[in-house]
Amino acid sequence: MASNGLSGIEKKVAFSLASVFGLRMMGLFMIMPVFALYGQHLEGFSPLWVGIAIGAYGLTQAMLQIPMGILSDKYGRKPIIMAGLVVFAIGSLIAASSDHIYGVVFGRAVQGMGAIAAAVLALAADLTRDEQRTKVMAVIGMCIGFSFALSLLLGPLVAQHLGLTGIFLLTAVLAVVGIVIVQFLVPNPISQAPKGDTLAAPAKLKKMLLDPQLFRLDAGIFILHLVLTAVFVALPLDLVDAGLVKEKHWMLYFPAFIGAFFLMVPLIIIGVKKNNTKTMFQISLLLMMASLGAMGIFANNLWVLSGAVVLFFTGFNYLEASLPSLIAKFCPVGDKGSAMGVYSTSQFLGAFCGGMLGGGAYQLVGASGVFFVALGLMTLWLFLTFGMAKPVLLKSYTLEANIKDRPHAQTMAAQLSNLTGVAEAIVVLEDKVAYLKVNDDFNLSEARAVLGSVN
Repeated sequence: MASNGLSGIEKKVAFSLASVFGLRMMGLFMIMPVFALYGQHLEGFSPLWVGIAIGAYGLTQAMLQIPMGILSDKYGRKPIIMAGLVVFAIGSLIAASSDHIYGVVFGRAVQGMGAIAAAVLALAADLTRDEQRTKVMAVIGMCIGFSFALSLLLGPLVAQHLGLTGIFLLTAVLAVVGIVIVQFLVPNPISQAPKGDTLAAPAKLKKMLLDPQLFRLDAGIFILHLVLTAVFVALPLDLVDAGLVKEKHWMLYFPAFIGAFFLMVPLIIIGVKKNNTKTMFQISLLLMMASLGAMGIFANNLWVLSGAVVLFFTGFNYLEASLPSLIAKFCPVGDKGSAMGVYSTSQFLGAFCGGMLGGGAYQLVGASGVFFVALGLMTLWLFLTFGMAKPVLLKSYTLEANIKDRPHAQTMAAQLSNLTGVAEAIVVLEDKVAYLKVNDDFNLSEARAVLGSVN
């Protein structure tokens, strides 16, 4: 009988890959709360170029995320991940050695070229059982959230003592640590997980974009990271104008993020217990909208700005945590890799556009203008959610299937679809797997009996 918990190998996989992902994301995040303040010595400095520098990694990430995942399928996960971390470290060194804003932008773009997210998640899938895969992905997701919180603490502290150069050098060191972890702590996969679970199929990307439910979520993550990046172009400068010296910004950001995390927990609990994720989703949007409105109206009031930051992160934390699970619920069975590919690309494009928009808007209309533009985009997202279907609580299974030929696969799919509790079933001849979406009435033993008995 399968264990309900993670095995020793799966725990090692979860925490080692989460560490790699977290170290890399922390390297990207640390610049966000400090660049507008500590980059003013750079030649060519302007709010527009601040935004471009903060978001530049998003463009190259968006362009290369899916290709790097495909390369990992051909040449192996670990070699591609380590190559990506080397590229990331090179980008960090370029940015550290630059005394011109253009050099920093170039360095950030090179950092983004080390697009390892798809390969890391695919490796996590390769090394875990289907029934435990969600737990491993959750550990990685939590580590990313923790790395963001830690970056809000470390970014200002490192910048205060070592400047921007110190931050970029530290990110290079973190990349090297990640390479060591991948090489010596992450197990070597014996087999690859089915592609539908992990990697995007280019032929299916258009289908993912045209799906109305997935489009709402892809548009949402695009707006969410656009707003996050734009806000961090304007907010640090606004806090200084409101009287909070730059050396003390960490004393606001870090406690606000941690406090917001605890405020987010009731939203998650209520959403799960009441099966009302959509309402909690919309409440989180309203919290962010209220925070952006307060930032725009009370731009010079430090106390209001502090409260607004807590509200902002409360909504952000919930949305960031819930969007990937909603993608998994709404995506067609067997197409999770493609759905997540479009989702990740939308996320990184949002970061790039947010930097452009935040810098340009700040230069034209100031910090309040940035916040009001962000408020308008969040309002648009709220309207998009009105047509969002209520997520059905379904579980996903990926089962090995000894398929002989296409008629055999069709017969197997038909019998699986007729089982009690099966909402959707697809059998992939090439991968020799059956993908199932099921409810609580599903009996796993019956499905395995079908897979073993169809001739």
